Order: sequence, then C-alpha cells, then structure tokens
Amino acid sequence: MNRLIKQALINDPQSPFNGKTVDILIQNGVIHEIGDSISAENCEVLDFAQATVSPGWVDIFTHLADPGLEHKETIATGLKAAAAGGYTGVMCIPNTNPVIDNKTQIEYLLHQSSSAVSTIFPIGAVSKKAAGQDLAEMHDMKNSGAVAFSDGTHPIQSSGILVKALQYVKAFDGVIIQIPDDTSLGGHGQMHEGLVSTQLGMPGKPMLAEELIVARDIKLARYAESKIHFTGVTSPKSLEYIRRAKESGAQVTCSVTPHHLFFTDKDLWEYDSNLKVYPPLRTEKEVSALKAAVLDGTVDSFATHHLPHEIDSKMVEFEYAGFGIIGLQTSYSVLQTVLEDLPNSKWTELLSINPRKIFGLPAASITIGANADLTIYKSNDYQIFTSAAIHSKSKNTPFLNRNLKGKVLGIINGSKLHLN
Repeated sequence: MNRLIKQALINDPQSPFNGKTVDILIQNGVIHEIGDSISAENCEVLDFAQATVSPGWVDIFTHLADPGLEHKETIATGLKAAAAGGYTGVMCIPNTNPVIDNKTQIEYLLHQSSSAVSTIFPIGAVSKKAAGQDLAEMHDMKNSGAVAFSDGTHPIQSSGILVKALQYVKAFDGVIIQIPDDTSLGGHGQMHEGLVSTQLGMPGKPMLAEELIVARDIKLARYAESKIHFTGVTSPKSLEYIRRAKESGAQVTCSVTPHHLFFTDKDLWEYDSNLKVYPPLRTEKEVSALKAAVLDGTVDSFATHHLPHEIDSKMVEFEYAGFGIIGLQTSYSVLQTVLEDLPNSKWTELLSINPRKIFGLPAASITIGANADLTIYKSNDYQIFTSAAIHSKSKNTPFLNRNLKGKVLGIINGSKLHLN
C-alpha cells in the first residue's frame, strides 16, 4: 500500500527537512519523496491538520506478559496499545512464565509479533529464571534477536553476577538494564519513605535503596568497561551520580517514567492502588529534580514501565495490590502535559533517537530512501483518556478521565499503518 501524508511538520533533527511542513510519499514501506505539494495516484492520503511527524518512538521497558501471564496482557493487545501510544517499537522485559532466558523464548516473541504494526525488540534475562544466581545464555539470545539484557522487575542484587554479566555483554557491545533498587532496604515498602508514608501508616521504601545500587553499578560498569542503563530513576542523588559518571566517560545512561514526572506521594492519600508503582512515587522535590534532569540532558530517554495487571491484582487492599500501571497509550500525553517547556527537537531525541542509539536498534529518520518508521501526533490538542480507548487487556491506570495535552494520531511502520 502506498501512502501520502499531507502537510505535516517534520520533527527530526537528523533530517534535511527538519522544521518544514511538507508532504511525504511512502511507497512499499519506503519514503519515496518529500516535498511541498506531491501528487500521486493509487495511494492512501493521510491528511491531518497541523500534525507533526517524527521518527518512530521506541519504549525501552514494556511488560507484554506473554507467555504465561496472558490474563494480564498478550503480545497482540500490548502491541495494539503500543501502536495507539505512538510506539513503532517496544523493548519487552523478560518477566514472563517461563522467563525469557533462552533463544527459544526470544524466537517465540519475534514469531508471535510478526504481523503486528509495532515491532518487538526482546530483552533477554541476565540470569536464569531472572533469579539473580546463574547467568543465562546471553550470547545465544543476542544471536536470536535480543537487543539488551535485564532481569526486569527483579533488579540484580549480586555484585558478582552483575559484573560477570557486564563483562560478558562487552564482547558484543551489549547493554545491561537495571531498575536500581537494593531490595534488602525497605523490601516490604509500599510507597516512598517520608512524611506521607508516616502519616498514612504505611511501610516506606527509602531513596537510599536506589542510590546505593546506582553508585555500586556505576563502579561495576567502570570496572568492566561496559554499558549499563538505569531505568525508573527517581532520586536527585542518583541523577547526580549519573551526571558525574557521564562526565568521567563511564558508559552510563538513564531513563525516567512519565508517571514519576506527573504524580507525587501525596497523591496516595486516597489509597488508589493504581498509584502503587515500582519504584515508588516520590515527593514534589524529587519530581522537580527529575524534570530539570530531562531539560538539562542528564536523562537520555523515557520508559513507560507498562506493567499490566488484571482487576483482581488491583481491586484489593493497598498492601496486597500489585505494583505497576499500564502506560503505553498515555505516555506522550502525560509527558506533554508536564514538560511543556521541552524544546521540540528534544522530544524526538528522547523518544526515538536516543533509545535507538543506546541499544543499537535500527535507525529511523525522515529522509528520502529511508524505511518508513514514523509517529504522527499533535502537540497542542487535548484529550480525555477513557476506559473505552484502552487497547491493553488490563485497565490499571490512574490517568482515566484526566484531561491531558497532546494526542497521538497514528504510526507507520514499513507497509503497516495504525490510526487512532
């Protein structure tokens, strides 16, 4: 199918057409022509008033729950949510049942997702069963299509295991992804340890648990001369460590989640289990520091931490509820709502360019001859996110019925199209 996008603003610092409002002609999944007024026969015309087009976005931390946890999410529903959220690619974490810790499981993911509009980029487990004890066969998984390695929602606690993993992936320029959390500190914590947790009488998890792991893992990455990416960073001290590590030449990158930029621990006064997330929501001071780190370039990318749960995991007492929310569909609107001062070019860097560079994913750019890998959106439209709009199998989101700025119109991934 040939397609013609009419009069869209290009947001791509890599493109010679950056900042221009033009037509884009796509033939057989490839950008064939870019110009002021293109005429073409036998093609589908996509005419959106005042739309912006950027290289396709990539999420670096998505739980698709398949295989084994299909009551929470399936590959099909998760990738529909990704497409609706503007993501042409998602990196899926290995915390399934069984764990994605061998090449057969990597091949399963790629096969099951082959017909979807959004592309899966599998993350293989660092350790067998993500148990943090014995290294998994990372080289085999890399050869089968794994793009990075992580134990996902089970951060690696052993320094010995992590340094071996860092040394192992160095052979093929791989990256380890870590949620920084020392689980021996505040292991039973339900929320951020602070004034609000004391007032609510809930056990807290201190930021120190994050900061210790960030400091340790930077040292291990330096020692191994290898690459590590911290996701879900919430602490100003962690950001300081990461900033200094980058200045010293260490191969360290980091991401933050949209919901950690939007909510604070004060929002837990109503005991909304959809706000029970991992890492926990912090205070207004930390949220301000995270936003500043996005603006000054310390933060390299965003990560949705899309963690779906069936209703029985959330409609219970707060202490028994599962950690996590769905986030693929609301990500851009939440970010646009809280980061109105972010320059236009930074959006593309954080959502597309940087994730691809960090993890060695296929490059995407709006240039003639490039594969069509595009996200189409409007930055100034407002929308109310409703339950009926959810494509995910789960509905555990605190953003229902909120008025959010920014709207994704659709994606093009090669010859495949999704429109909202």
